[in-house]
Amino acid sequence: MNDTIVRLTARQLFGQKRTLFIALLVAIPVLFAILFRLNSENTDAMDWVTNVLFVRVLVGSLLPFVALIFGTAALGTEFEDGTAVYLLSKPVPRWKIVASKLVVAWAATALFVLVASVVSAPIALQGSGVDGSSMVTGFIVAEVVAAFAYCAVFLALSILTAHALLVGLLYVFIWEAVLTRLFSGLKYLSIREYSVALAHWIGAIPNVIIDPQVSGATAAVLLVVISVGSVGLAVRWLGRWQIGETA
Repeated sequence: MNDTIVRLTARQLFGQKRTLFIALLVAIPVLFAILFRLNSENTDAMDWVTNVLFVRVLVGSLLPFVALIFGTAALGTEFEDGTAVYLLSKPVPRWKIVASKLVVAWAATALFVLVASVVSAPIALQGSGVDGSSMVTGFIVAEVVAAFAYCAVFLALSILTAHALLVGLLYVFIWEAVLTRLFSGLKYLSIREYSVALAHWIGAIPNVIIDPQVSGATAAVLLVVISVGSVGLAVRWLGRWQIGETA
């Protein structure tokens, strides 16, 4: 990686408006957890935290959306404003540019999502008498792994097309949120489903609570394949960019 690119990217991604917006998103699952705790007399806390808080809110919505924002902005913003010409004209290997951008986007995504997870889950489980530590650990590990896969995909998209944000939104909110629920066979082509399967496997969550169609080991392999493949494509596509294209 390149330390200078890492620092500049971190400064770029943690801009005041973007950070404030993401912080507001992080507050949503915490608010849901508080409301649940205040009105949970007849609800199974373990089931709610697993299926609602993690599967639907954190893994199903917050994680891919935050990764989309950071993943497409890490390099896409420089293509949009024309400053990428200065970056690409430097004698820095393309793979180092991709790696530096990706690591910052991944770290930023994981940071915000993990904060939301470690704050909201204990609130929802408090006083329930349920030991959800294994389940929470499983989802936290899955979130970190899936965050890398999402960011790699969205970073590659930002190099391939100027409409990466739109394409990413369609994937997150149409493919993963709608189509995979309507057509169960499509779950085999969803990072979200791989994340849930990995959490189920690592957290030893009973099948009666969640029963993924993909096994945990298969999900782990597929997440690695997606991550490596996306990074490889990003490096290849960035290598094809000509200086004149970024102006």
